[in-house]
Amino acid sequence: MAKLQDIVAFCDQRTRRTEIKDFDGAHNGLQVENNGTVRRIGAAVDAGERPFQSAIAAGIDFLICHHGLFWTPPIPLTGANARKIKTAFDGNLAVYGAHLPLDCHPEIGNNALLAKELGLKKIDTFLNYEGNDMATITLGPMGGRAEISKKLQALFPDSYHAIEYGSEKPKRIGILTGSGQSAVPHLLANGVDTLITGELRQHHFNMAQELGLNLYPCGHYATEVFGVKALAAEVAFKFQLEWQFIKQPCRL
Repeated sequence: MAKLQDIVAFCDQRTRRTEIKDFDGAHNGLQVENNGTVRRIGAAVDAGERPFQSAIAAGIDFLICHHGLFWTPPIPLTGANARKIKTAFDGNLAVYGAHLPLDCHPEIGNNALLAKELGLKKIDTFLNYEGNDMATITLGPMGGRAEISKKLQALFPDSYHAIEYGSEKPKRIGILTGSGQSAVPHLLANGVDTLITGELRQHHFNMAQELGLNLYPCGHYATEVFGVKALAAEVAFKFQLEWQFIKQPCRL
């Protein structure tokens, strides 16, 4: 058993929460408190009612979420929103959110960990937001585009897509998990013609053709499981607790 305040302090420090400015209205850090003690750690991509229910059923009382509860505009606590918060309160579930801090972190960030999963070496970053780069650049693999495609299909069998109009042997690979649409206009200026991301819009297909890009949208959810898992594992190790990932059947 550990104190809630100690775990929150560790998460704040490890994610560099105060150093990474998130989108206006987004709130990182502790979002719902419990009775002040923690016995089991959980990780989930989304702070949703069903992940909350699954976490509580598994005996989890501290849940780390990438997509937390609070954004812009603020939401009234009525209907489904009220049920979700009541679920957390009734189940003594503390909820901790870490959005952009768990995207761009150099060690436990989604971009960095996806690059590691693919065996790609990080060499640079780009897409600055409020003083911090949100996207990663890696060296291209020896096997070129075919190797990238094969590894992505194996890692994301349910959500892999490929739009291939760029080089067959890309030298620099961009990685931006989750929504990648903000990165596409900046790829070529950074010497990148290949982007691995979570989701794109329909017009990016035309942009890929016209600009000569390889775009691999592999699922917003699927590309953002890495950071919460890594942080949960570190918290569990630090405080000698067990942890569990709460998986949802999301292919988007």
